[in-house]
Amino acid sequence: MTSLIVRGLSKSYGSTSVLHGVDLLVPNGSFTAVLGPSGCGKTTLLRLIAGFSDPDTGTIAFGDTVVAGPAQRVPPERRRVGYVPQEGALFPHLTAAANITFGLPRGKRRLRSRVNELLDLVGLDVAVADRYPHQLSGGQQQRIALARALAPEPALVLLDEPFSSLDAALREGTRRGVAQALRASKSTAVLVTHDQDEALSMADQVAVMRDGRLVQSDKPSAVYDHPADADVAQFLGEAVIISAMVSHGWADGALGPLQLSAPCADGPAQLLVRPEQIHLTADVSGAAGEISAEVLEVYYYGHDAAVRAKINGGPVILSRTVGAARPEPGAVVRVSVHGPATVLPGVPAGV
Repeated sequence: MTSLIVRGLSKSYGSTSVLHGVDLLVPNGSFTAVLGPSGCGKTTLLRLIAGFSDPDTGTIAFGDTVVAGPAQRVPPERRRVGYVPQEGALFPHLTAAANITFGLPRGKRRLRSRVNELLDLVGLDVAVADRYPHQLSGGQQQRIALARALAPEPALVLLDEPFSSLDAALREGTRRGVAQALRASKSTAVLVTHDQDEALSMADQVAVMRDGRLVQSDKPSAVYDHPADADVAQFLGEAVIISAMVSHGWADGALGPLQLSAPCADGPAQLLVRPEQIHLTADVSGAAGEISAEVLEVYYYGHDAAVRAKINGGPVILSRTVGAARPEPGAVVRVSVHGPATVLPGVPAGV
């Protein structure tokens, strides 16, 4: 296993510029999720790392070895990269065991002990070894694809949106199994995805891409709690963004006085509050300083509900409520915020 170091990577196809000076460090044995919307350049980045395409500028290094750079290129078959594509891409005429060992030297392809070891690693029973891909579920196929990628003990494992074709019931268990297998094998891994839950729940590091640029890279909790800007905040999850005035470590805006998560200069600011921080209660007393809102819509998801409400004389906000107590549309509720707000870079217009 090895670290991955990407510096100043750029790529264009004709007149279309896809990547612009991307820098990324994936430490040895860690798992990084490259997160971004369709068309942001994340799959292009993965293909450059794998060696399927060459960068226009910049370098890619596996540890101390530069595999792509000015006048230097290591072909993909010599990079020791394990690649897990979107659909698994198993050979339909080969059994699961034969798929797993396909990338091994011919003399090792019949080693059933290695097959059993890899099946155990990805959380599958050895009984699936003799089954063909059409006899496996989608989740099992993706785990076999991972086992195939891990079989040659690659320096780096790359995963290209491997769970996007799975239904919700399979997706969560497969994600968990894949993450556990990668950590158990101590593999250095890079996953590209547009799914925020996937990136935040699986990875040690989340690298957020937008318009061909890497805009933030940090631990999942840091990226979620302290996004680089309002666009990252809204992409990573539901967000309530309001304008406020900061004074002596507190901000005053439509949600009342709020404590801040980090020191900030006094003056106008743009605040991030997550919906799970906003609590709605039915007992509105009309006391001075109390923030009230009218419930507009309620979306029920089983485990929780999303409530859209309009603050009296202010903006529309979103709250996440857990449990059976949910307000009805038209109800007037009291609004309170639990925990500190985060100041986002930039000053909102009109403040």
